[in-house]
Order: sequence, then C-alpha cells, then structure tokens
Amino acid sequence: MALMITDECINCDVCEPECPNEAISPGDEIYEIDPGKCTECVGHYDTPQCVEVCPVDCIPKDPDHVETQDQLMIKYKNLTGN
Repeated sequence: MALMITDECINCDVCEPECPNEAISPGDEIYEIDPGKCTECVGHYDTPQCVEVCPVDCIPKDPDHVETQDQLMIKYKNLTGN
C-alpha cells in the first residue's frame, strides 16, 4: 500500500530527501506522494523513512492504493532495475 500525506502537513521539508524512490514532491499546498513510486521503503529499509522523520505524523497508508508486501517488492524491483 502506498503512503499519503494528509493536510496536517506543515511543509517542514524533512520527508522529501528521505524517500529513496523520489516519490515525495512539493504539491500546491502540501507535500505529495506519488503512489506509482511509493514502496513504503520496501527493498530499501525496514520501515518507511518519511514516517520515521515526520514531526506531525501526517503520513498514513493510502486506502486508495492497497498493495501487498510482494506487490511493493515488485514495484521496488521495477523502479530500481534490481
């Protein structure tokens, strides 16, 4: 399942550089996560790095993009060529 950033985001800029897939980018009002690139850090780390650094806990799982761990690993392999 991809992650999403809620409107509680304070635009602190700490999540974007932590994303190994470059799935996080500035949106019109808050940061956004591209569900096509988000693997919840599967393949890179044990836990989603954006969630680890977020000071306001505004990065939950996106219910509109449900994926299994296996699907996230396939996405990781497609994104990285591994």
